[in-house]
Formats: sequence, structure tokens, C-alpha cells
Amino acid sequence: MSERNTLARSLHDLGMGAWFGGSLMGAVGLNGVAREWEDAATGDRIASIGWAKWTPVNGLAIAAHLAGAVSLLASNMYRVEHQRGVGASSAIKTVLTGAALAATAYSRVMGKKLEMATSSDPEKSAGAQHHPASTEDAERQLRWAQWSIPVLTGALTVVSALQGEQQKPVEQKAGMLRKAADRLNMG
Repeated sequence: MSERNTLARSLHDLGMGAWFGGSLMGAVGLNGVAREWEDAATGDRIASIGWAKWTPVNGLAIAAHLAGAVSLLASNMYRVEHQRGVGASSAIKTVLTGAALAATAYSRVMGKKLEMATSSDPEKSAGAQHHPASTEDAERQLRWAQWSIPVLTGALTVVSALQGEQQKPVEQKAGMLRKAADRLNMG
């Protein structure tokens, strides 16, 4: 169990940090500035441009996080199966990751709708009419989705900290003994 996972941990943590930090900055800073704009349509356009520029970087951050997470899960599978609590924290982390991915994708869809709706290009603004939600509904849904991303990725960070604690030798030994005792009591 002394195997090093420096690259996987780095990808996992840096990716999650960028995903969390970028989404929080966007929700607070970029959207905050856009709301202060006198002309709401111009503010929406500025926010849309900023989020669109962040999208490829965010995609790389998410990909790095996922690559690191899968690698860490594979290298810790024995602990997931045999150390009490590790399977549960891994399951929670998987659910949170899925929810954060869904919120990120939904934010992009709603952001694209608003981008088209506020565009000065007649073709783009006409394309916005094909989306079922009104601009006001899309703005409200987008705000909720954009705020859910830092909440979910922040929770992922907390679960990752818990998993770091579970990797301490004393925790591994105690967790594996508890799991073995649980199995003996059930059998």
C-alpha cells in the first residue's frame, strides 16, 4: 500500500480545484458584474462571453479531475472492498461527481440559450426561440445551476479530505478490522 499516486492525485486535486474555483468566481464575480450593468442585455452578453471563454478550460479541469479520480479508485480498490467506510465515501463521491457534471452540463445549455437570446446576430437570436424556456426562466434556472456547481464541488473536496484521512495507516488497520468483524458477525 506504499504505492505512490502523485500524478493521479495532482490531476484529481488540480482539476477539482479549478472546477470549484472557476465556477465560484463565475457565479460571484462574472455574474455579479453582469447584473450591475445598466443595460441587462449587454450584461448578459458579457457574462455569456466570459462563461464561453471559461468552458474549454473547465472541460480540461473536469477531464483532469475524472482521470485522477478513476486512477485513484483503481489503485485503492482493495481498500474500497475491505476497509469499512471507504466504499460509502466512494459512493458518495461518485454521486456528487455525477450531480456536479449534470449541473455543469445544464448550466452550459441554459447559458447557450441566453447567449443566443441576447445576441445581436439575428440568426442566433432566432435560434433561441426553439428552446422551450423563456429567457427569464432560463436566467433563473441558470443562476441555480451555476450556484449548485461550487456547492457540489465543495462537497467533493470535503469527501476527498475524508478519504485522505481514511488512508492513514491507523485508519486503514482499524477500518479493515471493523469490516472483518462485521463479516464474522453476519456469517
